[in-house]
Amino acid sequence: MDQRHQSHHRQQHSNSNHHDNHQSTFKRDMDDSGRGHFQHKRFRPGQNHHPAGPSTPPSSPPTQSLSIQRQLYERDFPLYKQPVEVGHFSLDSERRFFNDARQLRYYVEPEKSCPNFDLRDGYRSRFVKRDDRVKEKLDHILRWILANRSKLQSKDTAASSSPCALGVDIVTWRGHLTKLLTTPYETREGWLLAVTRMGGTLYISEVETEAARRDRENRTERHEEMMYWGYKFEQYTCADDAQSLPDPGGVVNTNEAFCTVVQTRLAEHRLLFSGEVDCRDKDPKAPSPPANYIEMKTSLEISTPKQRSNFHRFKLLKWWAQSFLPGVPRIVAGFRDHDGVVVSVETYHISKISQLIKNETNCWKPTVCMNFCCEFLSFVKSVVTEDNPRVVHLFSWDPHRDVTYSIHRDSQYSFLPDWYVREMTSSTSRETHHHPPQT
Repeated sequence: MDQRHQSHHRQQHSNSNHHDNHQSTFKRDMDDSGRGHFQHKRFRPGQNHHPAGPSTPPSSPPTQSLSIQRQLYERDFPLYKQPVEVGHFSLDSERRFFNDARQLRYYVEPEKSCPNFDLRDGYRSRFVKRDDRVKEKLDHILRWILANRSKLQSKDTAASSSPCALGVDIVTWRGHLTKLLTTPYETREGWLLAVTRMGGTLYISEVETEAARRDRENRTERHEEMMYWGYKFEQYTCADDAQSLPDPGGVVNTNEAFCTVVQTRLAEHRLLFSGEVDCRDKDPKAPSPPANYIEMKTSLEISTPKQRSNFHRFKLLKWWAQSFLPGVPRIVAGFRDHDGVVVSVETYHISKISQLIKNETNCWKPTVCMNFCCEFLSFVKSVVTEDNPRVVHLFSWDPHRDVTYSIHRDSQYSFLPDWYVREMTSSTSRETHHHPPQT
């Protein structure tokens, strides 16, 4: 099965002419996204580096950097195994964690091709917005790991001398990997990724940049409302169970989420990551997860060839990256007018997006995205060697710069909570019977 998947991807992507909080970043209804040109070469020790302007706080100077030269990633598509869902969890209206699928919703196809959904409805009166000032880091994934350690056990971990071995190289959010995939084509937004090693596993957690904090604190009312529109579209098209209908008159509460947890391998990197899932196919005969999951999107209606080209070159890159990673096979997009009314609905199959954009000039390439992500993970592995949750390597990138890093010990960047470290390092907690704090 993996071989079929790999061969399918090689055919699909290696010669095609084309190239991400939690994890809801790419659900939003923003009609533009950045692009750019950069540089990469393996790791170039001693190279002049830039601490990425305001993004990186001063600390110990980086000794190596990773450049982002696109053409150096234009090689064969790397092996990427079919992602396997190993679990899931739900977050309720108060952001409490549940090790179950209570928040999973079911897609109900609109009856009309022009549904006229009013995405502004309820914004003032039926909207509970998650507090995005609260940085949850990896906490929800860590709760899932503690509740499901037996699912991650293997011969490798059983034989390991470390009680906190998970049998994976990387634990992170899907959204962080999405940002890595899109980095070679990004010209607007930099990133900061904190990395710590424990039990041989690298944990990767995003840190908000100063630029992102300023943008968040200075959003216009229009921007805030457009962020709501993406959630409202889901409310028009998703039901609580396979037999019921959507309830567009209900409250939109962005605290609620259903998240898949998948395991896969990118070249030699064994990955465990989680990402939010909007809904699933309600057909009982649909394939098992993640192949029955559907991503919901909204975007401005396309009226001109230039708009279509921009959609293909910028927005489809982020859509593709976000769904390709966990193996979500299709996106349902609601195209809206400037007043927030959905005028058409289209389905995009992830496996066909490369074909869709092949005639665009100077477009992104999936092979570049995946090879850069793979190389970044190799770079991180080579740099983060001390197995200590109190030590954090902060990797920094801004457009037109190399990736650099700084090292922080017992700092504000430490992100693995005491309750997780304590449980994972306890020799008696192979299958924990303790309950981590909910918040």
